[in-house]
Amino acid sequence: MLSDGFHDVPDGHIAAVVTSLEMTERPPPRAEVMAAPWSIRRLTDLSPEAYLDLYRAVGRDWLWFTRLVTPRDDLVAEIGDPRVEVYRLEGAGDDTAILELDFREPDTCELTYFGVTPGLIGGGAARWLMNRAIERAWSQPIRRFWVHTCTLDHPSAPAFYMRSGFRPFRRQIEVAPDPRLAGLAPLDSAPHVPVIRQHA
Repeated sequence: MLSDGFHDVPDGHIAAVVTSLEMTERPPPRAEVMAAPWSIRRLTDLSPEAYLDLYRAVGRDWLWFTRLVTPRDDLVAEIGDPRVEVYRLEGAGDDTAILELDFREPDTCELTYFGVTPGLIGGGAARWLMNRAIERAWSQPIRRFWVHTCTLDHPSAPAFYMRSGFRPFRRQIEVAPDPRLAGLAPLDSAPHVPVIRQHA
């Protein structure tokens, strides 16, 4: 456990406050865009390259990096598991979104990845997609649906999840090497998170 006060983060690393949220029953549906122009398509037989293209498109501005450092064999096994469902938002022109649900833990669904590309922020696509996520998760015999977000994500993410019916239950600190310095993400990714290079 961390003591109170400030704690230095090593140069070349990033740090985030991670908040985990959960719901233990299906919430009432929230209002969404009428006659929404979008649909979702489950991506099956998904290659790692195609998956990472979608992951980068949505997560670039928020410095998503976990899948970028996942060993390729592990990534293939995870996204190829029939209990892991990856969906892409369609009907939004050049914009898109990712919805990933993980049912591998008994009685549980994790909302592993959820996000829209910048052109869809504020236009109702995220609410529409969350409604689909909740529908799909609770169509299975689960007792718990959970997600985590962090301070690298869009600042409205925690409030959005709480409005969707999730309740916060845990807070953690994550420290990791900056993926931009490893060449896994462009240096101009996530400008709200300054790059601090390792000193010689």
